Order: sequence, then structure tokens, then C-alpha cells
Amino acid sequence: MAPLTFRPATPADIPALVALVTSAYRGDASRAGWTTEADMLDGQRIDPDVLGEDIARPRSRVLLAERDGTLLACAHVAEEDGAGYFGMFSVRPDLQGGGVGKAVLAEAERIAREEWHLPVMRMTVIDVRDELIAFYQRRGYVRTGIRKPFPYGDERYGIPLRDDLRFEVLEKALRAGIPS
Repeated sequence: MAPLTFRPATPADIPALVALVTSAYRGDASRAGWTTEADMLDGQRIDPDVLGEDIARPRSRVLLAERDGTLLACAHVAEEDGAGYFGMFSVRPDLQGGGVGKAVLAEAERIAREEWHLPVMRMTVIDVRDELIAFYQRRGYVRTGIRKPFPYGDERYGIPLRDDLRFEVLEKALRAGIPS
């Protein structure tokens, strides 16, 4: 099997990225993997205009993972408030659980640590996603106890199917000696 390769996304990648992210989180196709949010949210998972802004802004990279030129996974890594931010993490549902996601997360952490010299990586996860939070905890992330409201009413982030959604901030030290 060919190795996994990484590259930054370009505006030409936006349609494929929207399709990948949607397949990993929304609708029946997402149920093939374990990251589905289909019982919590409907509608779109990523807005193409927001994605274009993420691709264009400084200290922001939409990371693509490919094998033989085929898009398998993606994530967004950026600098926010002096820390790395990890989001939009998506792996094709039929490949989830096979190590692709671990490799993408490690590459995003490498970018934040080695290229941008950031001390920590943060992310927000819907706090009822226990299995997903456990995945991140196994990779060194800790629950900070900081919660943020879900953007109810902003359909760019989906249409909530329940009224108890909120985000929790997870964090991981990227350099030795930095508390998380």
C-alpha cells in the first residue's frame, strides 16, 4: 500500500473537502463510520465560504491526507490566541479506525509545534460525544472544563436535532514542560 501523503488544500479542493467532511458527519453515509453526528445535527457540516477563508488566511492550514492522489482525510490547523487550534477533522467513513486519523492528528500537531512553535493544541468537541472525547484523551488531550455555546440558529454549522448541544475545549501540551 502506498504511503499517506500530506499537502495544504487550495481553493480548487473545496468541493471535494465539503463532500468528505459531510460524508464523515452528516446523513446516512456517515453512519458507516464512528464519527457520525447524524442523530444530533442535520444540514451542512462545513460552509464553502468559511472553508475558503480558512485556506487563505495566514497561520491557517487545511491539511489534506491522500494516498495515490485520492483524498482520504482532512483537518484544519490554525493559530488562535497563541495556541494551535485543531478542527474540521474528517476521515472517510470506510477508513475510520484504520490509523489514518491518528496520522492526520500527528501531522497537525507537528505543524503547530515545529513550524509555528506553538506550546499547545486546542480543539472544541461537542460535549456529548463521549467516544470522540475518549479518542482524543488516548492521544494526550485533556478536558479543560471550558464550555462554549453551540451556534444555534447559524445553519452554516448545521441544524441541531436536540437542544442540549455545547462544545467543550480539549487541550494538549505540544512541548515538554508546558502544562496542559
